[in-house]
Amino acid sequence: MMPTIRNRRSVRRYLPKPVEPGKIHELLKAAFFAPTAKNLRPTEFIVIESLPTAEKLSCATPYSAFAKHAPLLIAVCYDAQKARRFQEDCAMAAENIYLEATAQGLGACYIQIAEGTEAEVGPPEDYVRKLLAMPPTHRVLCLMAIGYPETVPAPHADSEYDAARVHRERFRRE
Repeated sequence: MMPTIRNRRSVRRYLPKPVEPGKIHELLKAAFFAPTAKNLRPTEFIVIESLPTAEKLSCATPYSAFAKHAPLLIAVCYDAQKARRFQEDCAMAAENIYLEATAQGLGACYIQIAEGTEAEVGPPEDYVRKLLAMPPTHRVLCLMAIGYPETVPAPHADSEYDAARVHRERFRRE
C-alpha cells in the first residue's frame, strides 16, 4: 500500500485519452468501499465524461480551470437525508478514488466544491448542483478530475516525514 500512497500526487494535466469503463468501475468500487459514519452509506457519485459538461464545471471555482481537460470527472455527493457527516464521508470516498486512480496509473486531483472559493458563476456548490441537476436533498463535496497524466510526478520522499509534528500521549513543543 505504501508505494501507492507515495505515488499519489495531484495531477492537473492529462493526456487526451479516455479512461476505460473497467477502470471507472474500479474507481467507483473503491469509493463505495470507503467507511462512512455509522455505516449509513450516504455517498453518491456522478460520473462526467462529456467535454462540454467538464468545460462548464471548470468554471465552478477560481482553481478548477484544468478540469476542462480531464477525460473523467467524478462528483462526490451526499444524500443529506441519510446522514450528517457530509465532509467526512465524502472525503474518505474521494481519498479512495485518489488511491485507486494512482494504483491504475491514472492521475487525479481533488477540486473543493462545498465551501469552495466563489467564482464568477457564484457559490461553487450551488453552481455544480444546478449544472448536474442534483435534488435539493443532496450536496457535493468535491470533483475528482481523473485521467492519464501528461507527465508522471515524482513520488513522495521519506524527507517529507516530519518527526516534530508527531506527539506522544499529549501535544508537546520541545
